Amino acid sequence: MALLDPVPDDDGAPFWEYAARGELRVQYCAACDEPRFPPRPCCPHCQSFDSGWRRMSGRGRIWSFVVPHPPLLPGYAEFAPYNAVVVELAEAPRIRLVGNVVAAADAPLDSVDPARLRIGAAVKAAFTEARDGGLRLPRWLLERA
Repeated sequence: MALLDPVPDDDGAPFWEYAARGELRVQYCAACDEPRFPPRPCCPHCQSFDSGWRRMSGRGRIWSFVVPHPPLLPGYAEFAPYNAVVVELAEAPRIRLVGNVVAAADAPLDSVDPARLRIGAAVKAAFTEARDGGLRLPRWLLERA
């Protein structure tokens, strides 16, 4: 079994289109200006259906993280121990994205020693090609090596 790639839906398709260009963008409400993630048709704040996509700097902080240990899905077991992080975006602290901290965009999931991770550590987005070659995935690099 290989690593699992995301399966875009209609609401999230623009996120993946921007990611393919190396851009981190989040959906926002065109009526009340609130950012929202995951993407959805209706604003949870004002119930408007008007939306757009705003480019983010790609910077954030580790809000939470875990280090999975076996037993794991077969495609992930060879990478253990690796990290799974929740990143709070700098420009939109209520927006949090899940991913992995890696040494370089195309580095393996286990390329950063989990002992180096700290809640609040500054990270920046980097993009790598998904295994199926059709998507680019955001990953995270520590700002301070």
